[in-house]
Amino acid sequence: MQLKKLNIVAIGGGHGLGKVLSTLSFMQDQLTGIVATTDNGGSTGRLRKRSSSIAWGDLRNCLTQLVDDNTVGSKLFNFRFDGQDELGGHNLGNLILYGLGQIQSRPLDSIKMVRTILKVKTPVLPMSESPTDLMAFYPEGRCRVGELSVDEMPIMPKNLMLAPLVKSISQCIDAIDNAELIILGPGSFLTSVIPPLLVRDIANAIRRSNARCVFIENIVPEQSPAAALSLDEKLTWIEENIGFLPVDGVISHDKNVQSEKVKVIHHDMRDEEMPHHHDKAKLIEALSRCINEIEKDPRLKIASTR
Repeated sequence: MQLKKLNIVAIGGGHGLGKVLSTLSFMQDQLTGIVATTDNGGSTGRLRKRSSSIAWGDLRNCLTQLVDDNTVGSKLFNFRFDGQDELGGHNLGNLILYGLGQIQSRPLDSIKMVRTILKVKTPVLPMSESPTDLMAFYPEGRCRVGELSVDEMPIMPKNLMLAPLVKSISQCIDAIDNAELIILGPGSFLTSVIPPLLVRDIANAIRRSNARCVFIENIVPEQSPAAALSLDEKLTWIEENIGFLPVDGVISHDKNVQSEKVKVIHHDMRDEEMPHHHDKAKLIEALSRCINEIEKDPRLKIASTR
């Protein structure tokens, strides 16, 4: 099965999802990105404290990774102010999206306008247009709120939820309903991969979907409590938190990673010049291998049994 013939939805946040979208940008409107909007750190966090809004940082990152680095638009939206004044540390792209968000009636309109400016053909969608934060619960019941706080937890949370609960948008659900391949990751497990799955209508759409779902593991260990988990422990945690296991196959750079739950494809995905990044050509090859192996394996569940 060739990737270029599939409708693909990639779900996540941060640099990981941006890398996947950049890698598959040749798919244009056959590819849709669904982006986590719970970030509360850095420039994004400061803007969210100023007034209630979704987190714009990961959306901006994904949009700019779909644009040539040498274009004026890319340089403009990636520019970051230095210094210690009010602008210091702010990303200009975040400020533009934030400003548009104050003018437009809904965040999706702001994103469409930026896509037009940057000439991005791939739909990039927020997991929700309503502001929300991550809330993580320790086994004994105490909780932490906010992405930054979650990643700093000394142990894995027992549960993760959105506060407040939010709904997705019809465009996200339609994209999942029409998808033939769903990609999760790479990226921070708790704060990039999981948040969109906590939006109930996104999870329900994935559950009823006939698409195959592939989880891409990180190349280097992440700085969060999830770093201590084995692959099957991560998959079990997902199943316990959203009520089902959406993953059919996993792509891992580490040959020692094994699973009793799903098909694992071991593939060298490391970029030789930037070893902590995925190489685009290798990632495409790994995805193609994984899909073909899933289709050939009679032991794998199909969507209707989820």
